[in-house]
Amino acid sequence: QVQLVESGGGLVQAGGSLRLSCAASGRTFSSYAMGWFRQLPGKERDFVAAMRRSGGSTYVADSVKGRFTISRDNANNTVYLQMNTLKREDTAVYYCAASSLYSGPLLRDTRRYDYWGQGTQVTVSS
Repeated sequence: QVQLVESGGGLVQAGGSLRLSCAASGRTFSSYAMGWFRQLPGKERDFVAAMRRSGGSTYVADSVKGRFTISRDNANNTVYLQMNTLKREDTAVYYCAASSLYSGPLLRDTRRYDYWGQGTQVTVSS
């Protein structure tokens, strides 16, 4: 069992930056691939970025490529999403998720994840 708690969301002006954190409970954090997704009310949850268990390979949605970076600190059971040059269309609730079985491009699919955080709101104003 893994519990995920996101933090770092808030209100920011367009062009600004935020760093989201996701703290995981348990001692097996390094055995999970981690992902970030975002969702607007009434919409599907969309893939943002993901990273393999050991770090290294990352996957990023085209809509945020070059602006968002995912990273992880296995020693501190935390995954991060650095968001730069934010746009109004980045406004959403952001969720982190953990996958015990999958890696690679399959991490773009919400169905590949076992555990989800409660989400953190990111609002970008013009």
